[in-house]
Amino acid sequence: MATTEVLLVQHMQQLGSEGDVVKVRPGYARNYLIPQKKALPLNLANKKRLDSLKQSRAMRESDELQKAQEIATKLKDVNIAVAVKTGSGGKLFGSVTANHILEKLSESGFTMDKKHFVSFSPIKELGKQNVTLQLHKEVEAEVEVEVVSENPIEPTE
Repeated sequence: MATTEVLLVQHMQQLGSEGDVVKVRPGYARNYLIPQKKALPLNLANKKRLDSLKQSRAMRESDELQKAQEIATKLKDVNIAVAVKTGSGGKLFGSVTANHILEKLSESGFTMDKKHFVSFSPIKELGKQNVTLQLHKEVEAEVEVEVVSENPIEPTE
């Protein structure tokens, strides 16, 4: 397969960050990356821009790291209570998923995505559990989630 080398000008999720030289299919470069100003063809003139792109990349990454650390310190103080319907003996109907936790976090003023949940499995029992969120490659935060019953728990016989 033929490939062409391009210099990325913007951060692309699956491809790389600004300042990276990547090999892509010629049609992808010609029809999408270059017209959308996300990449430049690799030539001598564009290689000179490499240093400035790497500096902007370093600044962006340090800003992202700082913001992630700030959010992590704020999340340490957050406790989330999720009310669920239960049956006899406190058995949950369904489970508490990442979407439930995201909804409660957004009510608390935090905007998160599902991609921040690391090795999360749905919570299927009442009580407190810690959920780990990965805000950055180097920053993780734990949120305490308390699953409570929406209705009074009836003892099983």
